[in-house]
Amino acid sequence: MSFTFHRTELAAAMAHQLLHPGPLDQTLQSGLFISGPRRVGKTTFLKYDLIPELEKQGAIVIYVDLWAQPQANPADLVIAEIRKTLQDLSTSQSALLSRLKALSHIEVGAGGFKFGVKLDQLGKPNGAPLAEAITELVDEARANVVLIIDEVQHTLGTTQGSDLLFALKAAREAVNKRLDTPGRFIFIGTGSHRAQVQELVVRGNQAFQGAESREFPVLGADYVQFMLEQIRPQLLEMTPSLPVATAAFEQLGSKPEEITKAFQALRAADRSVPADTQLPIIVNALKVSAGDIELARLEQLGSLPGEVFSRICAAKDTAKGLYSAKALEDYSKALGREVTSTEVQTALAALSDANLVMRKDHGRYEVTDPFVKQARKDQLLMLAPDPDLISQQSTG
Repeated sequence: MSFTFHRTELAAAMAHQLLHPGPLDQTLQSGLFISGPRRVGKTTFLKYDLIPELEKQGAIVIYVDLWAQPQANPADLVIAEIRKTLQDLSTSQSALLSRLKALSHIEVGAGGFKFGVKLDQLGKPNGAPLAEAITELVDEARANVVLIIDEVQHTLGTTQGSDLLFALKAAREAVNKRLDTPGRFIFIGTGSHRAQVQELVVRGNQAFQGAESREFPVLGADYVQFMLEQIRPQLLEMTPSLPVATAAFEQLGSKPEEITKAFQALRAADRSVPADTQLPIIVNALKVSAGDIELARLEQLGSLPGEVFSRICAAKDTAKGLYSAKALEDYSKALGREVTSTEVQTALAALSDANLVMRKDHGRYEVTDPFVKQARKDQLLMLAPDPDLISQQSTG
């Protein structure tokens, strides 16, 4: 029995937009960046749903997980996977080559494709650039090529990472701007450091500035229903109802690992008390524990970042006015000293580096993980039961 929950409809819709873009999907030609909190199922969706669907629709997919080797040069990992794909297609026994033949009925020699680039020199100073290799791949296979870089934010902060993204932008321009191109080069970047992923598309000095940015759609009630069906033989009469389980899942940040912990605790709970009564209690305990861990990272940053973070949490949507005179007055009052706009800028940079907040637009910020946002708001309510003490932070 498979315990993997498949999101086939979402994958099919996304693949169709990428491979067969309509008038409103043309921004995807510039690249697609998907971000979401940690442990909400992004990589699972990529590997088990989106990639198979892209391949089903005739695309060649190259997947690179930068988190697998976080200390490695991102360019080395990407070049290695591109080289592997080209070598695979140069072999007569290639499963990928067989799939392409079946889908497009292309004519290929007995030894597979013959590429002009020297694979052992790919990406090196005197070797073929990535743009040339990817262009040859598109032309020979006569197919769309999709490169997916998981945890793409690892390209930030190094010259090699920046050079890689500009090389991929050059490949995008070389392939996609040809009127007679037999296929397109599509770039997808995903990441859990939402602040940094957002920076890749909003900063003017980034290669993919202006590319489309999307929030990863978290799992919902259909996933919870699937989970309940899987665990019912183990929980028996302690299986909670779908509405209660769904509410618990949402309160835990829509994270599969967290709801699994809750169900495990429910299995060991007192069976004389109904599951629907016990599950909310278990969830609250898990929320406090997980919230303490996340907020401990915030406390390590210092008092001012904590005040700025609280102000962002208090905003209904994106927070603005974080440098306003009213905001500086509130920070100064809370800390008992004068606070400058330069200090606030430093605090925001620290919060962004810690993946606690992300810049959505000029002067506008929001919390990267809704679960942490709620944990902070709950903490503030405990410290200051008067809602006015919290809501006043969102003004100014």
